Amino acid sequence: MVKRKKVAIIGAGVSGLAAAKVFKDKGHEITVLERSHDLGGVWELSRSYPDVQTQSPKDLYRYTDKPMPDNYPEWPKGPQVHAYLDDYARDHGLREFIRFHTSVVSMARREDGAPGWTLEILNDGNTTREDFDFLAVCTGQFSEKNILTHPGQEDFEAAGGLVMHSSEYTDPETIVDKDVVVLGFSKSATDIAVHAANNGAKSVTIVYLESVWRIPYFIGGLINFKRILYIRKQENMFQGWGLSALDRFKYAIAAPFIWANWRALESLLSMQLKLGKTGLKPKTRIEDGVNCSVPIVTPGFFDLVASGRIRAIQGTFDRYEPGHITLTGGETVPADVAILAVGWKLGVPFLPDDYQKKLVEPDGQYRLYRIIANPDLPDMGFVGFNSSFCTVLSAELSANWLVRYADGMLENQPSDEEMRDNIDMVLDWRRNKRPAAQVYGGLCSAPFHFMHFDELIADMGAKKRRRNALAENLTPPNADAYAQFLATTPEYTAD
Repeated sequence: MVKRKKVAIIGAGVSGLAAAKVFKDKGHEITVLERSHDLGGVWELSRSYPDVQTQSPKDLYRYTDKPMPDNYPEWPKGPQVHAYLDDYARDHGLREFIRFHTSVVSMARREDGAPGWTLEILNDGNTTREDFDFLAVCTGQFSEKNILTHPGQEDFEAAGGLVMHSSEYTDPETIVDKDVVVLGFSKSATDIAVHAANNGAKSVTIVYLESVWRIPYFIGGLINFKRILYIRKQENMFQGWGLSALDRFKYAIAAPFIWANWRALESLLSMQLKLGKTGLKPKTRIEDGVNCSVPIVTPGFFDLVASGRIRAIQGTFDRYEPGHITLTGGETVPADVAILAVGWKLGVPFLPDDYQKKLVEPDGQYRLYRIIANPDLPDMGFVGFNSSFCTVLSAELSANWLVRYADGMLENQPSDEEMRDNIDMVLDWRRNKRPAAQVYGGLCSAPFHFMHFDELIADMGAKKRRRNALAENLTPPNADAYAQFLATTPEYTAD
């Protein structure tokens, strides 16, 4: 018999809603703690810059039991994603369990010796303490802004200049007739640069450290990138973790063909995106950098750089001065508005220091089995930390795995020693075999979506019914298929 637990779910974004749904469905008493005034996480409307949209097609950015509306475009806009998440919460009666304007300040093991944690919770200025049997940390990788400051910022702002994080760029009027400088080269950086150039900015400059390979929505202008890069056959060109000697031999034999595949893709992208003309062709091999940080091309970006409407300068900020910014290469660019698209700080700030050391290695790599749980952090797990190109599906599968792990109901329930050994093996693979996998503290399953999902559904005891070989190898992850896999896992309910 599984005992009913009092479960705290921290965060009400994509992953928090997935966790709330599965823990509720298994009969647990759930409380969702959300520091914002609304659900949605990164899709909460006050956090979205103009024209933000998904990087993944809508059939890959969905829960297994809820397709996105037919009238949504292939890559939905931010308000559409928020509406979808709001509908999902309503469908499953989740809103009544969410405490908004509520954040976790700190946590500690329960003083009464019972399993679980005591949370110090801040709500509208009032601090309380509350005991929970289990925690699902669903804050993800985009909850704490990475704030950069450079010399001269105070004088720059005193003279009327604006400095903001990319998530704060929500009012297009702030850039009209202004000299805009964007720091960074992520998808959000190029999105904002293109939006500013097309919506009245006086000038736009984007400052970047290194050029990176980007994937257009349609490769060659014809083929949706999901049909090339999100398929098992392409994933099999990368060497994953835990391979046998025979597997490594097969890769050695196939190496010349794999090499040729990537060189052909680089040539195609260089031509399609005008990388030679813009001077933005990356110096690294495309296969060495495929991970969760690979950005999708912002439509129009390379054309605007080629035409000179967006200046792209390699370097970073050295200092601010009234009316301009000096870069590390010595060049000075005019600036009224500086938008820092420098990402987010990864971490779990409310976790006690002694547990932080058990969670994060000195080099920043996370110790998480299946990118979800750590045997040295009892009665808790992480949903949505397994970042991928299929964010919603990844979060939902990890939530389903976690509730079974919490209840001791995985078919392959690992021992603490098995978890530690597996964590060490994967850490060694990241550091020595696949350095690109160290991005985001190693919390990235891309490009190994299928391999990661295979492990999760096998652990859950799914009687997996494979699609036909052609579909299995040449089509992207299918949410409806994973719904069928989940339906074949052993059923139970907590009492």
